[in-house]
Amino acid sequence: MQAVILAGGLGTRLAEETSSRPKPMVEIGGKPILWHIMKIYSAFGINEFIICLGYKGYLVKEYFANYFLHMSDVTLDMKKNSMTVHQNYAEPWSVTLVDTGENTMTGGRLRRVKDYLGTDDFCLTYGDGVADINIPELLKTHQESKRLATVTATQPPGRFGAIEFDGNYVKAFKEKPKGDGSWINGGFFVLSHRVIDYIEDDATLWEQKPMHELANNNQMSVYFHEGFWQPMDTLRDKYLLEELWQSGQAPWKIWE
Repeated sequence: MQAVILAGGLGTRLAEETSSRPKPMVEIGGKPILWHIMKIYSAFGINEFIICLGYKGYLVKEYFANYFLHMSDVTLDMKKNSMTVHQNYAEPWSVTLVDTGENTMTGGRLRRVKDYLGTDDFCLTYGDGVADINIPELLKTHQESKRLATVTATQPPGRFGAIEFDGNYVKAFKEKPKGDGSWINGGFFVLSHRVIDYIEDDATLWEQKPMHELANNNQMSVYFHEGFWQPMDTLRDKYLLEELWQSGQAPWKIWE
């Protein structure tokens, strides 16, 4: 199965990090968050990726072109102009990097990679969020629904602690409970290649007309993810993910 990753946005709310690189290349634990997302899929045997590039996409191309060197120990003999690789392991990935335009919207990016998609269902996600999502269960939900699309619903983490009180007296504090109970788009989709027909052009936002039409046509099912989910929208989010990774308690690290 293929996984399409949308990795072309500007990431304006993370401008401190994205002025010099695309948002998916912002690092958590010394690795781009894009790498973390791919490792999640790879843990379940999905190793064929199509990455939709836009803003500073050449940096993503350079990263994967040099991935073998990034992951290996090497000795450079400057006198002999030679290189010895001491570790030859790399991921079992096939990575197709597609320039989908710097100003193209999310739906337009998906439409631009249609020629690289097969006729089977495929996964789609954004290049800036991680979760301890069970991909096989997501796929099972999609297959059993017999719909063209399946969206993962999740409850966003709370931003602030809550206070329980009785009259004028505090009873307890709750540390950052989940949001108001609403379920939101968690960004992990399974789609039929036929959803491309719902996308008009580069200006189409996947989250608007295509998703609304699929829902109105009873062609979108939902998978409820109750575990960890965290986007990297702001510098605060980035610091949270880094802290979890450095503590050895990153819930999305489901690989060995």
